[in-house]
Amino acid sequence: MEDTRWMRLALSLGARGLGRTWPNPAVGCVLVREGRVVGRGSTAPGGRPHAEVVALRQAGGLAHGATAYVTLEPCSHQGQSGPCTEALIAAGVARVVIAAHDPNPVAGGGAARLRAAGIEVVEGVLRAAAEADHQGFLTTLRAGRPMLTLKLATSVDGRIATASGESQWITGPQARRRVHAMRMRHDAVMVGAGTARADDPGLTVRGMGVAHQPVRVVLSRRLDLPLGGQLGRTAREVPVWLLHGPDAPKAARAAWIERGARLIEVATGPGGQIDLAAAMARLGDAGLTRVFCEGGGTLAAALLSADVVDDLAVFNGGLALGAEGVPAVGAMGIARLSEAPKFALRSVERVGEDGLALWRRIDE
Repeated sequence: MEDTRWMRLALSLGARGLGRTWPNPAVGCVLVREGRVVGRGSTAPGGRPHAEVVALRQAGGLAHGATAYVTLEPCSHQGQSGPCTEALIAAGVARVVIAAHDPNPVAGGGAARLRAAGIEVVEGVLRAAAEADHQGFLTTLRAGRPMLTLKLATSVDGRIATASGESQWITGPQARRRVHAMRMRHDAVMVGAGTARADDPGLTVRGMGVAHQPVRVVLSRRLDLPLGGQLGRTAREVPVWLLHGPDAPKAARAAWIERGARLIEVATGPGGQIDLAAAMARLGDAGLTRVFCEGGGTLAAALLSADVVDDLAVFNGGLALGAEGVPAVGAMGIARLSEAPKFALRSVERVGEDGLALWRRIDE
């Protein structure tokens, strides 16, 4: 069908903005008139202008009588760039095809407003694909926090390091390149304090030919991180956000602020560690919609236990490290299978000499 064809193009345009449009969704829009594309657009970096506005500007007068294919229901509220529904109406489009509904009560009602103006509206074309692309934005609305992807790179027997702590490299160069591509499609990359201290990671996107970098987030209750490490040296070049507890020393706070980091205080839970559900909510409040976590086994277990993991990206390298190796996921205190968080397999593929399995959370 023609609607499916053009919506696929709109989805491909929107996906280009993943990781760059927060706090807004990465929407794609295509304007088609008499079987020819007259305008195309995607949400601009920073979230505006919106995709519909970009496409309409490109089309100019040719938008009159055209069909607009939009991956998310056009907004109907008065934002900084005006409601997209009014822009579509003013341009004289004859038909609007929408992939996914916008559940935001503030921005919603776009489809109804278009119909009231006499425009034909078709909804639900490639809905599942659109909801997958907009998962981060939708999660912030439904759960009050950003979508979280947990990445694990393990041996075939589920270990992330040898007993001595050696972990570079369990997976090969193609898998590591794929990780950089995944970082690029998220708003932020997150690790725990232990990983930051042990590995001194840069957490940047490298080798992909892009200038944009995700926010780098570290969970560190007492801010006991090396100021001279990569994060401290580059905090003014690439954003560093530190989530810390109320008991973080004032001297450490001042030192990191001086380096250029953004500090976000988070409540601690019963065990004295940062409350991860609260931490994710704070990141959502700050505008993030998609977070990519590359923490170690302890953080992985804590995030799973806190029920804030939406997707799993599990890379498997072709080596076995044995029971004495460091497990990919730490202790979770699960006694019964019914207590375990559950995920559905989305895809399995070969990446160089390694495997990659993508899993999505099952909401029961």
